[in-house]
Amino acid sequence: MEVIFIKDLKNQGKKGEIKKVKDGYAENFLIKNGYAVIKNKENMAKLEKEKQAKAASDAKNKKEAEELKKELDKLVLEFKVKTGEGDKVFGSISIKQVKDALAKEGYKIEKSQIELTTSMASLGFHRVDINLYPGVKATIKAHIIK
Repeated sequence: MEVIFIKDLKNQGKKGEIKKVKDGYAENFLIKNGYAVIKNKENMAKLEKEKQAKAASDAKNKKEAEELKKELDKLVLEFKVKTGEGDKVFGSISIKQVKDALAKEGYKIEKSQIELTTSMASLGFHRVDINLYPGVKATIKAHIIK
């Protein structure tokens, strides 16, 4: 019997995947517990409609991420820090501080999206990468001043 998975099931199938399984397993476990439905014209049409909706949503999200990338690439964040002898910075700028500075500028970016390529523990300009969407990465400049 062929089934269409409607939920991910570890080591069995992912949502939207079509697999051939034994009749008893399909009826008594997969369908009964809501992991899959029988493959037929009606369910195939639903699956196709869901795939089209997901593709449209993904395209919209990617376009928004690319527009945000254009804005963020121009952005320079300034961080004022205390320094010791020889302009040695006390501590370093953290991901949370970058997130808070972006929030002050009006951007809602999660900590998990921010990627520090180097430690921001010296004066000057530093690169901060932000993963906006798979394949869309913005790079902002962080200027550390005393």
